[in-house]
Amino acid sequence: MLDDLKIFITAANKNSLTAAAQHLDMTIATVSRRISALEQKLGCELLHRSTKGLTLTPIGESYYQECAEFIDALDQRISNLDQTLNSLKGDLKILAPVNLGSGPLDEFWRDFVQQHPEIELNIELSNTVQDIRDTRADIALRSGQQPSSSLIQKRIGHIEPILVASPKVSFLLPSSIDALQQSPSIASNMFSDWLLMNRQGENYPMKKEHQHISNDMNITLNLAKAGAGIALMPMSMVHGALATGELIRVLPEWRGQNREIFLVWPYRRSLSARAKLLRDELTQYLHQQSWFHPSS
Repeated sequence: MLDDLKIFITAANKNSLTAAAQHLDMTIATVSRRISALEQKLGCELLHRSTKGLTLTPIGESYYQECAEFIDALDQRISNLDQTLNSLKGDLKILAPVNLGSGPLDEFWRDFVQQHPEIELNIELSNTVQDIRDTRADIALRSGQQPSSSLIQKRIGHIEPILVASPKVSFLLPSSIDALQQSPSIASNMFSDWLLMNRQGENYPMKKEHQHISNDMNITLNLAKAGAGIALMPMSMVHGALATGELIRVLPEWRGQNREIFLVWPYRRSLSARAKLLRDELTQYLHQQSWFHPSS
């Protein structure tokens, strides 16, 4: 009915079915039929048709005065929304885990703002999973599938956690999975219980007393580099230190559970052009990283 009211308002403004049809990019027959359908629905005549054009009936004048301002305001809001959704200029809010958003993605953020200076990034990093709807974020990067059915979740790949230590540790590195239980270790709160697996598909759950524990994996990384113990860390955080020799792999035949990485956004909210651009470029960037395993 709103569309029919818009056609009626346009025809009244133009005083002509032909002019209204041209303005709305419709045929004259469609405009006439839609106005007639509206009149039938309302049970009254809104417009007098004559060879001289269109004039409002008294009842039509009342409907026009009541609806014209509302229809114009609605059109303006739709136009503003369309500009907000489809423009590459404006703000873009992203949620991400601290250990992935800061460090592994530093190069991506630098390149993105250089290539798209008109986009204003609002990047919010947290070790706790924030509700994307409550924070009014556009898109979120998440480790693991989210329980909410109101989210669109796009799995883009996974990151392998591996066992690492400094080559300068003061203790003997373990040569078997059983010996690992007795080795000094470091962990973050989120990954203090280790479930290890090997290439043969064997699982080894390990509840371990760690010498050092923190709520920030960057601290875990620094303590491992200092030789304080063995750490189970995502490859995204340690690949650089492995390349320079600051860290070495321990028991390379064993690794932790894959960290599945998802991009998520609210099911009922349209992604803006800015969010779509970030989604596509971030996916492409991750797929190019040696420490990331893309979804097949």
